[in-house]
Amino acid sequence: MTVWPKHEYRTVAWHATGRRGPREDRTLSEITVALPPHIAALAVPPAPPRELLRARYETEELERVAGDVLQPLAGFLIRMESVASSRIEQVEASTTAFARALGGVKENSSAVSMVSAGRAITALISASETTINLDEILNAHRLLMREDPEEHSHAGRVRDVQNWIGGSHFSPRDALYVPPPPEFVPDYLADLVTFANRDDIDPIAQAAIVHAQFESIHPFTDGNGRIGRALIGAVLRRRGVTPATVLPVASALAADTDHYFRLLTTYRTGDAEAIITDVALCVEVAAREARGTARSFILYSDAWRKEVGVRTGSAADSLLDVLVGLPVFTVEQLIEHTGLADRAVYRAIEQLQESRIIAEVTNRKRDRVYAVTDVLDEFEDLDHRIRSRITRLRAAA
Repeated sequence: MTVWPKHEYRTVAWHATGRRGPREDRTLSEITVALPPHIAALAVPPAPPRELLRARYETEELERVAGDVLQPLAGFLIRMESVASSRIEQVEASTTAFARALGGVKENSSAVSMVSAGRAITALISASETTINLDEILNAHRLLMREDPEEHSHAGRVRDVQNWIGGSHFSPRDALYVPPPPEFVPDYLADLVTFANRDDIDPIAQAAIVHAQFESIHPFTDGNGRIGRALIGAVLRRRGVTPATVLPVASALAADTDHYFRLLTTYRTGDAEAIITDVALCVEVAAREARGTARSFILYSDAWRKEVGVRTGSAADSLLDVLVGLPVFTVEQLIEHTGLADRAVYRAIEQLQESRIIAEVTNRKRDRVYAVTDVLDEFEDLDHRIRSRITRLRAAA
């Protein structure tokens, strides 16, 4: 086990803010809060080089194989990451509901939350190509939480109250973990951002520690897990590990959430190696399985043309060129992307529906949303492949 500074703990006064909850909550007078180490200038413990090298190799191979489909693949993988990261927080919706929400249709709160997570991940990773800064982290949190019916007033704001994980709903009584008091959070975040912008650390080890430290700080009233996992992608983007893609690391972490939460607990006891090694494995598996998706994307257009039998230069032929990059769409979006006339697009959509290349997901007469069947199927298949493979590898370790 590699030694890393342990969290310290301090007993502080607790004052109940209301009369709700059982008597034990109302009379609680003190709590024990965690104080993570400051890490900005710490030497990072050496991690197993074999795991880190394998992870780097797989990420390089992914972008090499993806080639011309890098842009649509990146959008697909961001959606994958948003769904898996939300699932860890027990926010779940069907693939069809998620597709409807992507198309702008009013859906259940879980599907809407997943779409918001995608926006947050995209914004944070895109802004992190040169540096990672607090303003962009806050902006990502604002995008994530602004439509949440209960938390929207806290969107994009560092918490000014004490929060906790587990235990009672009304107080930190019997909590699994109590993060630092709110007055400590700004200093911890400044320290974290300094660490995240260092260039003398293995990028994957750096991403793992940034994530674990962020979760220990827990700077928001809600949304910490999803922003913290997005920071893994942000660090990998800034360090040039994934210059054009976003790895669905959360799919791997979600394969065993108990294992994942134990890694965060282990980090707090002074062992950073465990989460570094596991994140390296998650990166390796996510990149390797995403290569299969990239190969499928490359073959889709030709396979669809054979299946439909479209005439070269026809409207349907033009639509097939954009479907991989626009797997969920409205008629208006297709018109904008192709520049074709309305009537031609409607005829092409009918032709592609008859061939089952696309399917309507809204079941209504106006403002219809369509999805590309193969891409939706691949969405679920890639998640299954990642979860299955990492479960086997962990069992064999």
